[in-house]
Amino acid sequence: MKLAVAQFNATVGDLAGNVRKIVDMARHAYAQGARVVLTPELSLCGYPAEDLWLRPAFMQACAQALQDCAAQLADLPDLHVVVGHPQPAADDDVRTKSLSVQRRFNAASVVAGGRVLATYAKRELPNYQVFDERRYFASGRDAGQPPVVFEVQGVRFGLNICEDAWFAEPAEAARAAGAEVLLVLNASPYHLGKVHEREAQIGDRARACGLPIVYAHQVGGQDELIFDGASFAVQADGSLAARAPMFEEAVLVLEVNGSRLHGSVTDVPSLEAQAWGALVTGVRDYIGKNGFPGAIIGLSGGIDSALVLAIAVDALGPERVRAVMMPSPYTADISWLDAREMARRLGVRYDEIAISETFESFRRSLAQDFAGLPEDATEENIQARIRGTLLMALSNKHGAIVLTTGNKSEMATGYCTLYGDMAGGFAVIKDVAKTLVYRLAAWRNRQPTRLTDGTQGEVIPERIITRPPSAELRPDQTDQDSLPPYDVLDAIMQRYMEEDQSIEDIVAAGYSRADVERVTRLLKINEYKRRQAPVGIRITHRAFGRDWRYPITSKFRA
Repeated sequence: MKLAVAQFNATVGDLAGNVRKIVDMARHAYAQGARVVLTPELSLCGYPAEDLWLRPAFMQACAQALQDCAAQLADLPDLHVVVGHPQPAADDDVRTKSLSVQRRFNAASVVAGGRVLATYAKRELPNYQVFDERRYFASGRDAGQPPVVFEVQGVRFGLNICEDAWFAEPAEAARAAGAEVLLVLNASPYHLGKVHEREAQIGDRARACGLPIVYAHQVGGQDELIFDGASFAVQADGSLAARAPMFEEAVLVLEVNGSRLHGSVTDVPSLEAQAWGALVTGVRDYIGKNGFPGAIIGLSGGIDSALVLAIAVDALGPERVRAVMMPSPYTADISWLDAREMARRLGVRYDEIAISETFESFRRSLAQDFAGLPEDATEENIQARIRGTLLMALSNKHGAIVLTTGNKSEMATGYCTLYGDMAGGFAVIKDVAKTLVYRLAAWRNRQPTRLTDGTQGEVIPERIITRPPSAELRPDQTDQDSLPPYDVLDAIMQRYMEEDQSIEDIVAAGYSRADVERVTRLLKINEYKRRQAPVGIRITHRAFGRDWRYPITSKFRA
């Protein structure tokens, strides 16, 4: 028999649209001979719906959408579709400690013949990194919900949901109930290296429980989270049987012959290609799902804004992207030339708005108050805030969203200006360290690209990549005037922020105490800035966002 994975891009709250995609992909799979179709975790409502799950009206709408989905597939009575959805707990099941607020399950239902045949409730609820499921859901095991096994064409399929497959008990319970193939619904946010981590974990689970496993995964962007697809299947011995592509919708059809699975295997792209795919997906879906007509980018002639421009054009097309160069008295001529050249290569609208006169107007307004005081970061920040004001004015007038261009190294150390270069609606490379910025720029330039003059060439002018990075807010400024070398900074940041190593651990690893103390101090004192930064794309296992929750006021220094 054949089964299929419907790997699709759900939109949170678009219940009718999600049902339409499930139905369309199920019919497509049916036409290819599939009689079981597996959708991702909470595919009906999108993941994560966060506090929408707490609203009774939302839960009622989800219940109706499940019935609608079943009805729309009723003419295919021998097709079984597994749909992920939230399910209210019965009054006598599970309540919060207050005994006043009803809880709900993260559930999966088997739909066939216009009816819901069975419903499974997720047993293991993750509450780490970006996950907060215990705020919303009750465990099916704790509530006494049984495992679910259903039979199609002589094959017995058991259900698990995402985190269940990281523990032994849910799979063992399905096998004990008679399952011969384990189907796992998932919505697992992407980070660099996550594909192989998942496959290794599911391979271990298959070997432990003795069952082949089919893993259906969501694809697309939801605010800061990216879902990469790459749905897959493993044999009972843990070896790979099939894999869908990353960062695109797909129907992965598998043949089931006894206990063996057979399907096509799509290669996993390089780490740089994965990061690029995640960033492009994040921009495309944040702008598309929220209805913005396009994007505006402050183009400086530096590598960060160049990278963001290239990502935006790949995500949206040049006709929906506008670049604005805002030179100050300290902007180098080569910055003008490089910004113009890159805009020309990509074919985006390009404008220049000089800020020198506006900057001088600010100086005059503040002259009396600043009399006798030396120039410092104050004057630098004024320039950045003028630019932020201009970009936001263009955004307000034309409706396009401002994409900020600060990277993770800058966000960590506060090398950014509140209401200046941090002003905007979406932070594209907020979780991309500066060293990775360079790698991605070089990778993108290696990809064949047809430029606006009809030639094949690099999208980012070489000088943007090779010149020393500078904010150009004072004469002869470079980033390394204020920060350690980026390879040192990024390594310390990764160890301290992403891996939770202590200052002493990092010093013991060979980094100078002065650099470690400097970077970690900057990281701590700039938490107040990050709290006010726009939401941005997450591509590491720990980003500044929903999985970084540190106090602004704190005396702890280790």
